[in-house]
Amino acid sequence: MTGYTYQTLKRAQTLRRDMTEAEKCLWGMLRGRRLMGAKFRRQQPIGPFIADFVYQEIRLIVEADGSQHAESTSDVDRTKYLESIGYRVLRFWNNDILTNPSGVFDVIASAMTTPHPPTAARRAPPSPARGEGFGDLHV
Repeated sequence: MTGYTYQTLKRAQTLRRDMTEAEKCLWGMLRGRRLMGAKFRRQQPIGPFIADFVYQEIRLIVEADGSQHAESTSDVDRTKYLESIGYRVLRFWNNDILTNPSGVFDVIASAMTTPHPPTAARRAPPSPARGEGFGDLHV
């Protein structure tokens, strides 16, 4: 099972073809393993959603947001869903991408080198059997 519908796949194909200027700029930074050798995919369906750019190996999503996202409650729900299945989501305003691409590049690179715990590790309580959760107790 792919986790997404045929309609979502077709929408992703359309979005790949009709990228915004900010998405084109961001894709220019990420494509062809230009950022630390990472293989990013663009307009990638994930469940019922389409992520702008995804680096699957570390479950990192990079989103380019226009003004329509300024007060979007659906974006909050979308991010919560993606995080609940183990993704880290970085959002950048289109204006920031277009006017400060090196700053955006640096933030993405920093996120790639910062460990992101897998979903199970974030939900599971500490395991005394593995020596977790004892604070500063040393035996």
